[in-house]
Amino acid sequence: MSVPDTEDRLAARLAELRVQRGWSLDELAMATGISRASLSRIERAETSPTAALLNRLCVAYGLTMSRLLSEVEEEAALLLKVSDQTVWRDDASGYQRRSVSPPASHFKAEMVEGVLRPGARIDYDAPPVQGLEQHIWLQSGELTFTMDDQRWTLQAGDCLRFHLTGKSSFQAHPEGGARYILVVCKP
Repeated sequence: MSVPDTEDRLAARLAELRVQRGWSLDELAMATGISRASLSRIERAETSPTAALLNRLCVAYGLTMSRLLSEVEEEAALLLKVSDQTVWRDDASGYQRRSVSPPASHFKAEMVEGVLRPGARIDYDAPPVQGLEQHIWLQSGELTFTMDDQRWTLQAGDCLRFHLTGKSSFQAHPEGGARYILVVCKP
């Protein structure tokens, strides 16, 4: 699947979610803190949302980012070859996200590969679903994960399991970056 196809389907799905809820762009802007103009450009696929903006939209719609992105992918077989895995990039924050698990609405867990360039940081204002179970397994580099007033620094091979609540951030080591596997367990 090509990146433009994915971005076009993401834009269409975001517009569809807003319309399904009967929200105007102004109402969604109030709910998310994203400007009406930015929302309009995102829904028309004129710009791709950053990871932080996409998270705000997911919070408003009560969806995990994994769920939202799997909704714009085509339903696949049980095996998803690496060449067919969807990659989404947020160049502004230095974040790359690969959907490792085949898209499927009838499974509860999803695996995502996250890559943060050296020194990159992603901040999320709120979890898309309160108390969502997640696991971070660091493959290489160093990653500091913060959730509210808790902070963990992971080295290659370390695994952190938690229920996501409150504000969170992912920060890569300034020299080595970070590559990790994120397992998201849907309720």
